[in-house]
Amino acid sequence: MTYSSSKKTRAVALRNYFSPFGNKLVAGGHVAPEQLQQALVQMRKTGRSLPQEIQAITGHALSPELVRQYKKHYLFELKILYGVDSLDPEISPIANREMAELIHSLIPFDTCRRYKLLPLAKQNGDPPIILVAMINPDDLAAQDELQRILRFKGLEMRRLVITQEDYDRLIEEYYEIQGEIEKEHKKADKEKEIEKLGDIADIVDSFDNGIQEGPADDADVLDSSAANQAPVINLVNKILAKAIQEGTSDIHIEPQETELKIRFRRDGILHQAFNPLPKKLIPAIVARFKIMADMDIAERRLPQDGKIRRIFQGRNVDFRVNTIPSRYGEKVCLRILDNSATQLGLDKLITSQETLETVRELAGRPYGLFLVTGPTGSGKSTSLYSVLAERNSPTVNINTAEDPIEYSLPGITQVQVIREKGMDFSSILRAFMRQDPDVILVGETRDKETAKTAIEAALTGHLVLTTLHTNDAAGAIARLDEMGIEPFMVSGALLGVLAQRLMRKVCTECRVAYHPSREELLRFGFGVSNTEQVTFYKANTLTLDEINTAREQGTLCQKCNGGGYKGRVGVYEVMRNSERLAALVNEGATTDRIKDCAVEEGMVTLLAYSLNLVQEGHTTLEEVERVTFTDTGLESELRAKRKSALSCRVCQAELQQEWIDCPYCMTPRFTQ
Repeated sequence: MTYSSSKKTRAVALRNYFSPFGNKLVAGGHVAPEQLQQALVQMRKTGRSLPQEIQAITGHALSPELVRQYKKHYLFELKILYGVDSLDPEISPIANREMAELIHSLIPFDTCRRYKLLPLAKQNGDPPIILVAMINPDDLAAQDELQRILRFKGLEMRRLVITQEDYDRLIEEYYEIQGEIEKEHKKADKEKEIEKLGDIADIVDSFDNGIQEGPADDADVLDSSAANQAPVINLVNKILAKAIQEGTSDIHIEPQETELKIRFRRDGILHQAFNPLPKKLIPAIVARFKIMADMDIAERRLPQDGKIRRIFQGRNVDFRVNTIPSRYGEKVCLRILDNSATQLGLDKLITSQETLETVRELAGRPYGLFLVTGPTGSGKSTSLYSVLAERNSPTVNINTAEDPIEYSLPGITQVQVIREKGMDFSSILRAFMRQDPDVILVGETRDKETAKTAIEAALTGHLVLTTLHTNDAAGAIARLDEMGIEPFMVSGALLGVLAQRLMRKVCTECRVAYHPSREELLRFGFGVSNTEQVTFYKANTLTLDEINTAREQGTLCQKCNGGGYKGRVGVYEVMRNSERLAALVNEGATTDRIKDCAVEEGMVTLLAYSLNLVQEGHTTLEEVERVTFTDTGLESELRAKRKSALSCRVCQAELQQEWIDCPYCMTPRFTQ
């Protein structure tokens, strides 16, 4: 027998060994008989499909049509081999969500991976049937495990055979929706936790009289889920709706020994929002807020932070949520971030034209450090965003690092601080330096590293805006010194400091005009004469009983609802850096010396600015005393200027306490 005849005989033998599909591949020239035989051997070793092994051996993939024919042929063989129906997901699509639900609630994922099976669907019947796709339906261990799981739940199974490739593909699809399914089940578990607290509908209804309904669709817009019919959910939605309607900045949910207090901060002042709720509602209301903010409802011993976003009257409203354990339960505080309710623009904030021009001139510089100082809730972020809004243009690259991002400004790159991932203010600021910025906003300077990086950026040709917590403008120098910043760096980089407060505006509809006494004017530093009569305003603030009576009589002020104040106005103190101030900073001068120098160079203090607002009718002396007169250093600012046994050149009859000069404009007004 010749070599060619033996080769022909071997090829005939192989054709008898191959399946019809294998012979088709050989006849079509897609693979040689020896290569096909090698692929079949490798297929049994690796568990991969025949087309995959052929591609690995020949370096060429089979056409999609041939792969489809192979799969059809292979599934038919599996059906004959195992005696069960085969499944092709390409022909009979699988409901991935139903599959994921069955894995989550019925057959654990570890069991599915161990035995290479997947629950696909539940069919109604008596008893109901679970369709289970298996790579090896004859696996006795897998069948025993399935019977054990399904028997106790009154279910039966129907096996289907599936290819390894389809099984792997379905596993990948499960991974994609697994997180979403688990999140939904976690939320449902939290809702069930609230339901376990008992039926409180009657309690909620009986204590609902303090809640005023808004437009009919407000509550639905706040939460349109079907669970919105639950009494606690309705109550929480009404709390949020009322807070937004009243222009509230903060909501305080405060558990007490025998009750639950709910207070709103409006125009900087806390007030009781509703009648006290019974103690029984504390767990339910706190749990509802934690669910909405995606917090851990089971964790009650540690503080947590979260965020709620809702749509109210067609606009997005964000709530920054914080919980903290207290003696009688968890206290919840929500800060309302309503972008649409805030008007940006320095001219809308600063009433003094001179102060406005100074701030605009400093913020318009090409480089340097501009600080905004003040306590929490004094409007620092609004002022900085107003500066950014005026600087924002296609020719300026503005980057901000914030915690959190309170306002969304188009055309500006805003970065959220994520400390858990190492993205703090200093690291983001260093990254900004490689982003070719013109203006940089650092939400808050808290430590030496952030302060030093900000000053270095200001010294290298960038305008840096940031905030500090100090009582006044001059105190910012001492604060930077406490952080360990060298004085020469501060004096070289600093453009100026803007200190600010927020003061309530007296209601223009119901304010009461009056003539202050001479003693009251002298106490606040106003020079008076015997013939001069000054007109100021007082707030017509009513008690709760007076508000109810006025509402019944129809005489309640529609603007302030008896509060006496409506809205807030800014109080500002801007300190511009100068050669003299820079020299004092380099010398390590005290805060008092720096402040005295700034006043001599024309700085209007916070107290002086607020007294001007009183004269203009924007606010009251009571607000001045509450906000600025009692601040550290401000009351002493007046006391230092008080002198006894002096005679006023305007009013010679007054020989009591008098001042040498005006406490806010420094103009000589009195003489010995």
